[in-house]
Amino acid sequence: MTNSNGTKELTYVLLAEDDDDDYLIFSLAVDDITSVRVELKRAENGDILMRLLDERHPDLLFLDLLMPCKDGRQCIREIRSNSKFDSLPIIVYSSMSDLESIEFCYREGTNLYARKPSSLSDLKSILEKIFAMDWKRMLYYPPMSQFVINS
Repeated sequence: MTNSNGTKELTYVLLAEDDDDDYLIFSLAVDDITSVRVELKRAENGDILMRLLDERHPDLLFLDLLMPCKDGRQCIREIRSNSKFDSLPIIVYSSMSDLESIEFCYREGTNLYARKPSSLSDLKSILEKIFAMDWKRMLYYPPMSQFVINS
């Protein structure tokens, strides 16, 4: 997204991810995307995530479901029960691909479900699709058939 003077706006992304390798791959993919400038912050568990959300509202939240302390499901429910986060886009970023997890996230009000891909180029493709959406103008709640985003 560019502002009125033609420069790319900084997008503040919060990634809730406990796995160091997954965080590294995500950060490499973000760094490789030229269409957006991203400030990336990491929460290593659900408790840290909730504390960081209270400190600063991100433009996008990428949330792993399997985390220590509070897991992603607990965080989704807590975030969606607080009206101050009504405009926060939540993109689940998980290795889980079972229908029960996907349906839970859809039902609880997350915006998209991105399966962790097996390659950096696939992750970059997924992130480019997500960053291309104008989240500041309108929250995107797709039908279930378009909820899971692939490369």
